[in-house]
Amino acid sequence: MVERFCAMVRIDSESGNEARFIEATKRQLEAELSAQCVLDGHGNLIVKVPAKGAAGGAPIFLAAHADTVKPGVGIEPIVEDGVVRSRGETILGADDKAGLAAIIEAVLTAERRPPVEIVVTRGEEIGLVGARHLDLSLLEARRGIIVDGEPLDEVVLGGPTHAMIDVEIVGKAAHAADPERGVSAIRVAAAAITRFEEGKLDDETVANVGTIHGGMIRNGVPERVKIEAECRSLDHEKCMKQAETVKAAFEAAAAEAGAKAHVDLRIEYEASKTPEDSKIVRLTKDAIAAAGLEPTTRVILGGTDALILAGRGLETAVIGTGGQAAHSTDERVSVADLEKASEILRNLLEIAAVE
Repeated sequence: MVERFCAMVRIDSESGNEARFIEATKRQLEAELSAQCVLDGHGNLIVKVPAKGAAGGAPIFLAAHADTVKPGVGIEPIVEDGVVRSRGETILGADDKAGLAAIIEAVLTAERRPPVEIVVTRGEEIGLVGARHLDLSLLEARRGIIVDGEPLDEVVLGGPTHAMIDVEIVGKAAHAADPERGVSAIRVAAAAITRFEEGKLDDETVANVGTIHGGMIRNGVPERVKIEAECRSLDHEKCMKQAETVKAAFEAAAAEAGAKAHVDLRIEYEASKTPEDSKIVRLTKDAIAAAGLEPTTRVILGGTDALILAGRGLETAVIGTGGQAAHSTDERVSVADLEKASEILRNLLEIAAVE
């Protein structure tokens, strides 16, 4: 499994450049599992693996995403003291190739399993794009697991509403020697940002201004500024209220200064939560317990493919692989944790096969 994982991360697959990795995975699984593999219209991979030692069991899907964040070109994994990491110039890609490696190992080694559908999505890191466009008509399974997290003992039940707020402030350009002739878009943006809270607003709500770009020359009153902001909440109404507060702040600050504010507010996904007593959560908790760990459950403020698929009617939860420091050049995963992740998934398949 470690050799498989290392081979996976050596294939470049930054978001938007996953096709070669997905094709390599497709060829490999067709050969190893005699699986039926198909690409949907968006390039997501759906792999159908027949049942083993079980009859009549409901199919289950196990999913991971193919894309990695930057810097993810030329990854060279090394294994030292039982830990897999990159040489340090790139991320490792354990997010989420460790998840896929654990899935494949579990399917290969399970003594029995129901029909399994391995789903490999594209574009997760840039907005859960693959899950949004996944052709559900190609799936038989109505419940499954996203393997894309860190703690091994945790089942993630759901996540937040996520609002994206893109703003363009249009002021009036002028020479810096004659500032009274202009309207500074930068000052408008600064004034607006002071009008709303940022950071952790309460236990289930956060807000953030992530980028600000504006101005062209040192000696000019800047005419245009673009701002990217967001807010998230496990309570949909709270998220919408904060998003509208941010929008109103930019519009008011612009109007007062004689500028214009063009605000694009859109919802990336809405808060959802798979019930604690659902079958997929129960199966997953049993699988974690069978691996000698004490299962816990929670909801998170991050986005995963599970949020999209749950919103599209699939019973979905998330488990981890034990990876650490994702999205950094210090990303790593221990061999022991990768093996434990595979054990949990194998337990899940074997329990599901007799349910």
